[in-house]
Amino acid sequence: MTELWALGAWDLAELVRGGEVSCRQVIEAHLRRIDGVNPRVNAITVTLGEESLAAADAADRALARGDEVGPLCGVPMTIKENIDVAGSATTMGIVALREAMADADAPPVAELRAAGAIPIGRTNMPEFGMRWHTDNALRGATVNPWSAEHTPGGSSGGEAAAVATGMSPLGIGNDGAGSLRWPAQCCGVSALKPSLGRVAQAGERAAGPTPFAFQLLGVQGPIARHVRDLRLAFGHMCGRPGGDPWYAPVPLHGPPLPAPVRVCVVTDPDGAETDPEVAGALRRAAGALADAGYLVEEGQAPALARASEIYTQIMSSYGRVHREQPPVEAVASPGFVHFWQAYEPIWTRAAGEQAFDPMMERASIARLWSAWMSRTPLVLAPIRTRPAFRVGSDLDPRWLADWPDTMRLAVAVNLLGLPAVAVPVGPAGDLPHAVQIIGPRFREDLCLDAAAVVEAATGALTPIDPR
Repeated sequence: MTELWALGAWDLAELVRGGEVSCRQVIEAHLRRIDGVNPRVNAITVTLGEESLAAADAADRALARGDEVGPLCGVPMTIKENIDVAGSATTMGIVALREAMADADAPPVAELRAAGAIPIGRTNMPEFGMRWHTDNALRGATVNPWSAEHTPGGSSGGEAAAVATGMSPLGIGNDGAGSLRWPAQCCGVSALKPSLGRVAQAGERAAGPTPFAFQLLGVQGPIARHVRDLRLAFGHMCGRPGGDPWYAPVPLHGPPLPAPVRVCVVTDPDGAETDPEVAGALRRAAGALADAGYLVEEGQAPALARASEIYTQIMSSYGRVHREQPPVEAVASPGFVHFWQAYEPIWTRAAGEQAFDPMMERASIARLWSAWMSRTPLVLAPIRTRPAFRVGSDLDPRWLADWPDTMRLAVAVNLLGLPAVAVPVGPAGDLPHAVQIIGPRFREDLCLDAAAVVEAATGALTPIDPR
């Protein structure tokens, strides 16, 4: 019999609804898994043991009474430490915020809790969410369960490692520069980066203002081991605006497209060299889609290099809460300071020629993509054109030099507010590999449909024990 911790969210919800297992049994199985595995990977920073068991018991009593329960009843979930969970600290990986308790759930957490999901833990992230490896002075480093020598990714690296090892069937993270999709590539899990406006960013009682760049470029989304679990969670994350002015109550399913649906495979992101293993992952995914009846053709995405530059300009100009912020050395650990000192000159060069108005140029690029995607609605692309890097590489400015080029397709998705699904395509050597499927705005359904086809052909990666 398959262990409960090894099952996905969909399967667990079915077992609970059918009376085959109790919510307490599900939660206890995952808490035991956390006790056995987390000391080796440091993905979960806080275990909500008592709270989750109390919620499970309450759900079991409701089931016994015959009360109506949500479709995610009894499903455990973990939440990244920069998303509010009532009664838990929103630390952002920063020592000074270790006691920054949230008095209310963020909108997507509240939605999933209302659907029956039960928070069982918080997950690790780099300081400020501004590094592609998960490490901080407050919680320490998260270990990639596939290879301790390689990064688990960032900034949702704790979530990806927790889901990959079966400590959680469902995680909630965020993505402002590939921060859901890159850890999914590193740890071999699936992730959905929703469209801008789909999922409310912060509740009405949020602790403070959110910089405009993060309002525009970042979104909350789910991580899971199965595409259908992404779909299940996503359907229950979008229901309340929460005071977010970007929120758009758009139907979850758009009109069907005439067959065959066209897919553009982008293997050469404006000259950024693609690693052979990453190219191989793209070929496997493209073959699966072609076999399923999609019309798959190679091509180029419009204005990709400029999109990356405009992304950097917007983040640089509008990524601050206050006009004068304290120097990074005053609030960050020496490790983060080292990273930023290495990367800041590269980041500055990545902005390219300064736009007269970055938002105006963003709109022009968005129109180009909209016209392109009206003919070819899906894009199959690398998340990053290189595999997971060795721990410590991102502290070397020589190694970091081409990072912006390797992430062009990830940040273009953020710039334009488009949906994308990261889906694994199997391991190569010691590491897993994943690709992303990008769709038109508010067409997560198309991305998820295609990702499910890839998953069916290549196989979802099962939970692993740390190596």
